[in-house]
Amino acid sequence: MTTPPLRTLAPNVWRHGAPVPAVGRDVPEETPLAITFNRETFAVMMGTPADLEDFAVGFSVTEGIARTADDILGLEVLEHAHGIELRMDLAEPQLAALTRRRRHILGPTGCGLCGIDSLAEAARPPRRVPEGGAVSAAAIAQAMRAMEPLQTLNHATRAVHAAALWLPGRGVVALREDVGRHNALDKLVGAAVRARLDVAGAMVLLTSRVSIEMVQKAAMLGAPMLVAVSAPTAHAVRLAEAAGMTLVAIARADGFEVFSGADRIIAESRAHVA
Repeated sequence: MTTPPLRTLAPNVWRHGAPVPAVGRDVPEETPLAITFNRETFAVMMGTPADLEDFAVGFSVTEGIARTADDILGLEVLEHAHGIELRMDLAEPQLAALTRRRRHILGPTGCGLCGIDSLAEAARPPRRVPEGGAVSAAAIAQAMRAMEPLQTLNHATRAVHAAALWLPGRGVVALREDVGRHNALDKLVGAAVRARLDVAGAMVLLTSRVSIEMVQKAAMLGAPMLVAVSAPTAHAVRLAEAAGMTLVAIARADGFEVFSGADRIIAESRAHVA
């Protein structure tokens, strides 16, 4: 991989209504990323060209195309003139299922996600997460604080999102960054799946708001708790409840708000603190 995740530019700088000497400014790259399965394009999106193997695997899992990393028989990251291809080969059962899915969605019009099919796909029921797992308020605060020094790309650019995975007894074990909040979470899921991490009792930590897609992706990983700096949407709260997930949002230095699954947050003496 030769495309760097950031570039240093020299913008014209104005302060107090007047120009000042230019200084270097690091900005994140945003590159077209093509997801292909068995040489057919499934999706193209913009993303940060870093941790792309994690992104490819994580996207495949959160979209329900692959169950585990073992369902992906081959993975190549190929640079082209106008972007990067994440080329994957699926095992036969997953390829057959994907073919049926694409035929169902495309239908006779060939217009992509259309009408009722697109509405159903957007609001698909989330996977139920395992029961159990408990943490204290102190553990949540500690986990969110632990994210900040790990966000190296954001330290340089102040322009990317992060998603992290906290495990009981271990703390933050993985963090991924991207200009897109969905991409950051897909990268994190891919990292966890590829490392075969046990996510029982895990918290997924986000620097972004919580939309329905973020709940769906965290549920596909199997994480019972989702903690975010910003607020959730009402639909995201309903999906978290349907998934049996604890949704904590507006997590700041002085506290947080629990929107679903409050029973997992218990007294300090009974909780896991990493």
